Amino acid sequence: MSNTWLIRRINDRPQPPTPILACSKIFLCVMPITEIAIGAVYLNDCPRQRYIPIYLIVLGAFSLMLALLSCLPCAQKGEDGSTNPLSRICATWNSLITCFLFCWFIAGNVWIYSIYKPNFDKSTTSVDPYCHKTLYLFAFWVTTLVYIFIGLFIIVGCCTLVCFCLCGRADADDDV
Repeated sequence: MSNTWLIRRINDRPQPPTPILACSKIFLCVMPITEIAIGAVYLNDCPRQRYIPIYLIVLGAFSLMLALLSCLPCAQKGEDGSTNPLSRICATWNSLITCFLFCWFIAGNVWIYSIYKPNFDKSTTSVDPYCHKTLYLFAFWVTTLVYIFIGLFIIVGCCTLVCFCLCGRADADDDV
C-alpha cells in the first residue's frame, strides 16, 4: 500500500487567493501589535513581576517580525520548487526567531504563573506589591490561549488521524 498519492496531493495544494492571504496576515499581526501596546502602556505597572510587560513587548515584536518575514518574497520557494541562498537565509532566520520565541514563551510562563492571582490594587497598604489588572490578565490569557490552541490542535490532529485510519484507507488502485 503506497501513500504517494496523498503526499503528492499535500505537496500540490492550491494557494489561497491573495485577498485571503492578506487578511490572514493582517489578522496575525493584530495580536503582536496589541501585545506591544499593552506592554508599553503598562511598562512600570507591575512591580510584583517587572518582566511581564517586557515579556509582552518582546513577544509581540518578535511575533510581528516572524509574520512580516513570512511576507517577504525570499521566504517563499520558486515556482519550480528550487531554493536560492536568500531563501535559505530567510529560513534560518525564521528558525532562529521561532526557537527564541519558544524559549521566551517558557520564561513568560514562569513569570506569569508564578505570581498567579497577584494583588491588583495599587493603593492598598499591603506589603505585597501589585500588578495592574489589565496587564496581568492580558498576559495570563495570551499565554493560556496558546495552551488551549495546542490542545485543540492535538485533538483535531488525533481525530484526523483516526478518520484517515478508519475511513480513508487508500486502495492499491488509487495510485495514479
